[in-house]
Amino acid sequence: MKRAVLFDVDGVLLNSRGTTLGALAGIATAALGRRVTTADLPPDALSLPRAEVLTALGVPHPDEVLGLWWDVAVATAPRPYLFPGVLEGLSALKDVGTAMGLVTLQSRTRLPWLLPPAVLDLMDVIVCWEDAEPKPSPAGILQALNGLAVSPQHALFVGDSGIDRAAARAAEVPFSGAGWGFGGPDALAGPGTRAVLSTPSEIGTGLLDLIEPAPDLARSKRS
Repeated sequence: MKRAVLFDVDGVLLNSRGTTLGALAGIATAALGRRVTTADLPPDALSLPRAEVLTALGVPHPDEVLGLWWDVAVATAPRPYLFPGVLEGLSALKDVGTAMGLVTLQSRTRLPWLLPPAVLDLMDVIVCWEDAEPKPSPAGILQALNGLAVSPQHALFVGDSGIDRAAARAAEVPFSGAGWGFGGPDALAGPGTRAVLSTPSEIGTGLLDLIEPAPDLARSKRS
């Protein structure tokens, strides 16, 4: 039986906290004509849509501003990095024949700036924001599974937000929460959740145990 594990990127595989906050602060600074630091951002800036963050800071026409400046801001913000153990865990999944993919709100052109080639080379499918209706729509997850020829019940989606969980549930795909991510563990429990993981080191072959049919639960799986 072919099985697949799909991943969100930011907050799951990639620690882009400093990158995202730095980009938001940089755009707000340029748009408002005054210095805006990461300390000035809303406390939940990482879990809010970017346009909402800029609106809260008083930036006019935030969608237009983001379209013009976001890529430049990300490229010049602090560089993101993989959470410890992620590459090793992904490699272990690949070694046992697991199909893998990314379903992300990042653009396709931006991914090579953010993820190392070693991670991208392990992926069998990548669905970016321009490829499908964004989460919480299930479209991206279903598109990835269609490309892999894997049924929803034989897959797992790993994300770090309530939006990720909602997308997985709508796709009828079991969900595993990344408790170290930007949304926080409280947003990850609920219907469809097979486990809330504690550390990135839990990314690995143990995820395959969560794919087999099991009752919904929200438990912490600790190493």
